[in-house]
Amino acid sequence: MANPLSSRVREFQELHRSGCFVIPNPWNPGSARLLTQLGFKALASTSSGFAWSLGKRDNRITLEESLRHLRDLSAAVEVPVNADFEDGFASGPEEVAANVTRAVETGVAGLSIEDSRNGETDRLFDFALAVERIAAARGAIDRSGTGVLLVGRSEGFIRGQPDLAETIRRLAAYAEAGADCLYAPGLRSLDDISAVVRAVAPKPVNVGVGSDFTTVRALAEIGVRRISVGGALARVAWAGFLSAAREIVEQGTFHALAGATPSRELEKAFAESHPF
Repeated sequence: MANPLSSRVREFQELHRSGCFVIPNPWNPGSARLLTQLGFKALASTSSGFAWSLGKRDNRITLEESLRHLRDLSAAVEVPVNADFEDGFASGPEEVAANVTRAVETGVAGLSIEDSRNGETDRLFDFALAVERIAAARGAIDRSGTGVLLVGRSEGFIRGQPDLAETIRRLAAYAEAGADCLYAPGLRSLDDISAVVRAVAPKPVNVGVGSDFTTVRALAEIGVRRISVGGALARVAWAGFLSAAREIVEQGTFHALAGATPSRELEKAFAESHPF
């Protein structure tokens, strides 16, 4: 069966071949549409941003919720969408493969698999099993014939195990197992990031930026291929929401509302958006 999204997948693959691009993370169709109107060439989902929009903690959404969300984002925009597919919503490689098979049917152009166990623990999967899980995801994508780009993520720096050597060992193994792009969220040192870039070259590296510790230019200069922001844009939105709401409840004033985006601007933006 022909893949109706092959042009989007090819576009996404091309973005990873040279240069450096920012792939911001919307949490719903509206934020996705606005980001594309600003000119971003690709988007990535955020598990945390989406979970918060449902009133849940990160890593608490279900597989079915994730799949519906990915379908909604992919349908809302015409640019490639990368799926934050958490831990694949499974532990065993066969289950990961089965879930990845369903995920690539949502219309995403890329998909990431983490090596940490969701839930109450901060444990990483054992090295051998983590590599098998990436290989299983690779096999599922290859069997689908979609060409969806696979991102291998090593989570040690955000799971209380900030070991650069182990992170590099894992990322290099994920590259060997078939990951097209590598990502270690939580890295903040440009020296550490540069070491990762060199270790997995020529495969592209994604860097997550959730604060102002660097710039696009600085990351591009050390060879980073793409930059995401995770749940940071969602946190910025929540900051504005909470600041205005706290002012109302604590002071009985409405000053923060004066800085809101005008309704007419949003109405115009969504009137011109590609419909579902």
